[in-house]
Amino acid sequence: MSLTIAGRTFQSRLLIGTGKYRSFQEMARCHKVSGAEVVTVAVRRVNLTDRSKESLLDYIDRDRMFILPNTAGCYTADDAIRTARLGREVGLSNWVKLEVIGDEKTLFPDNQGLLEATRVLAKEGFVVLPYTNDDVVNARRLVDAGAAAVMPLAAPIGSGLGIQNLTNLRIMREMITEVPLIVDAGVGTASDAAIAMELGADAILMNTAIAAADDAEKMALAMKLAVEAGRLAFEAGRMEKRLYASASSPLAGVIGR
Repeated sequence: MSLTIAGRTFQSRLLIGTGKYRSFQEMARCHKVSGAEVVTVAVRRVNLTDRSKESLLDYIDRDRMFILPNTAGCYTADDAIRTARLGREVGLSNWVKLEVIGDEKTLFPDNQGLLEATRVLAKEGFVVLPYTNDDVVNARRLVDAGAAAVMPLAAPIGSGLGIQNLTNLRIMREMITEVPLIVDAGVGTASDAAIAMELGADAILMNTAIAAADDAEKMALAMKLAVEAGRLAFEAGRMEKRLYASASSPLAGVIGR
């Protein structure tokens, strides 16, 4: 079940976030139950300087979890580049989940800005994981620009609508093979995670689906199991779909026939 990104291998294919939990303590419990080894942290929303104050970083087990800084809240390429550099300068990581948002209401990505920032950061030695839409043409451009993975949305961020773009994600899986494909945004429950993995996604990054659940810890466990089940089903290869019934116990050879 291992996942390799930019030469680094993780044992879980579930990546997890840090926002919207009821408390830092609940967040830490969910992280542990999920089995995730990658946790994304918004550089602009975390206390990076005053260590005398409580910070969500204090509740992340850095011996077990790899911190993936993200540029959430950035609306221009320049802003995202500055934020990524800040995350590296304060010692978080030279990896970045790159977000350049183009619309405040939908939080859809700005493709042009995302591509520009990917080129700059990749040249500076960052491991860039861009959050993008489900456009295979733009995904190809991001890979060519140096992206270490492609992270298409399944539905708007935080919507919980589930997988709204089955065909596009399937096409993207077929067309983008040299880097991991990580579904990011839109998952609402365990069945959504399983479907995404059955489509061939290499991993899933989620936050709200766990944090906003009535029982966040149970949902974290459900997501862990769903990601594992979906990946196993993809690797197993599903049976062919048929229009009509096919007996599971064939009648050929049955006595009396």
